Amino acid sequence: METPTNPASNAAAKPRSNFNNWITAIGVVLAVGALFSFAFLVWMDFTKSGGNPYLGIFTYIVAPAFLIAGIAISFFGAWAQRRWVIKYAGVAEDKWRLDFTNPKQRFRIILFGCGTMAFILLSAFGSYQTYHYSESTAFCGQVCHAAMNPEFVTYQRSAHARVDCVQCHVGAGAEYYIKAKINGTHQLIAYTLDNYSRPIETPVKNLRPARETCEKCHWPEKFRGNVEVNFSHFLSDKKNTPYTARMLLHVNKGEGVGATGGIHWHVSSTEKVEYFAADPKRQDIPWMRVTNLKDGTARVFRTEAFKGEPPANQIRVMDCMDCHNRPAHVFPTANESVEKAMAAGTLSTKLPNIKRVAVQAMTQKEITTDAIAEKKIAEFIKAKYADPAVAAEVPGAVAEVQRIFAMSMFPERKADWRVYPNNIGHKDWPGCFRCHDDKHKTAKGETVRASDCNSCHSIISQGKAADLGTISASGLKFKHPDGELDGDLSCADCHNGGIQGK
Repeated sequence: METPTNPASNAAAKPRSNFNNWITAIGVVLAVGALFSFAFLVWMDFTKSGGNPYLGIFTYIVAPAFLIAGIAISFFGAWAQRRWVIKYAGVAEDKWRLDFTNPKQRFRIILFGCGTMAFILLSAFGSYQTYHYSESTAFCGQVCHAAMNPEFVTYQRSAHARVDCVQCHVGAGAEYYIKAKINGTHQLIAYTLDNYSRPIETPVKNLRPARETCEKCHWPEKFRGNVEVNFSHFLSDKKNTPYTARMLLHVNKGEGVGATGGIHWHVSSTEKVEYFAADPKRQDIPWMRVTNLKDGTARVFRTEAFKGEPPANQIRVMDCMDCHNRPAHVFPTANESVEKAMAAGTLSTKLPNIKRVAVQAMTQKEITTDAIAEKKIAEFIKAKYADPAVAAEVPGAVAEVQRIFAMSMFPERKADWRVYPNNIGHKDWPGCFRCHDDKHKTAKGETVRASDCNSCHSIISQGKAADLGTISASGLKFKHPDGELDGDLSCADCHNGGIQGK
């Protein structure tokens, strides 16, 4: 006769799961918290207007890493529990298994559950704060992008210092958001492996059209009339003679929506300017086309050496970034930095030739790291001013030149004005003269004039202190302080910001 089985006794005899242990429970809590954070960050990623590429690091790299770690800990706990059962079953007390019938265990489980809830709530709070921190300027410039320190320093003193990095470098829309994520992943790998370029490359082709970023705040058609600017310079002579050019920049001569003249004509609503650049930094422009949007007629300008037609996919429509190519990251030239300090009185003009000496001290070839810069600058300036008559001015000059160097030149990153062209104007870089050089001609012989300076600006006063009292509303002819100019040279052929030997 078969003995009836007792379901209760079978259930009691059934071995408990190896996943029933504290190690696995901790892993499950970690995985659940990471999964919750991942879901929350994904939701923010897809619902927040104006994507943040840095959020992708936390959403798709950090959170999944914790999720995988939690799952791994859970399985490790089951493996450890199984090993314990095989080795110690019936010999030692099972310390790891969860036992709801044990009053002490129940109390611990309640505490563990409360801690789990607190952990998940803190994960939600942390995820939210992570989102906001990852789109902050401090994160972009100081955490993941420590390599970007030169860009961060220049950004802090720019006119865009209160504009978040992501607003210009990413902007709104899915297309550039995805591109920024892909590019950010490449940057993260390069930074982690420490194989990123020095200096950091800034390919203009990666920037989205200015109308989608810059013109969210700036409205070219509303910039009308003239803007007065003063350029205060000092000659490289013993007396450090000041020389000032006061002028009116003709931003937009049009009274209607479209610019009829002036600088902003280049982005006029009635004319489309296109060009082809033969180099990545867009300094060599051998071909241009100007199209009248009203009647569709076009004029093509090219240099004599450029034959044929440029590749269609490399023809760019001119926009703000073609002149304002470093709106938030301007690296001032050595000359410019020194002259500003002289004008402000922080660098003594009592020291003969201080402009030339300061620039030479900053551009020494021996300065290859940040650590030796201060020493080399101090030695160079002190050697130039051994005369006791000016000894009192030397320590202040040394300190000021060291400060200027630290804020504008970064030898370890190989970053300064020499590798980052600034296309505003035409003094230290070709800038305007990339096109306005009298060398680009149409088939009919029309040229893009370089000599008609008054199209973009009018000099109303220039010269030394006594000369500045003479003001001309119609504009003065530019008077070079060192005599007549060579018509075959542009400003940047001689002026280079302080590069030695040029």
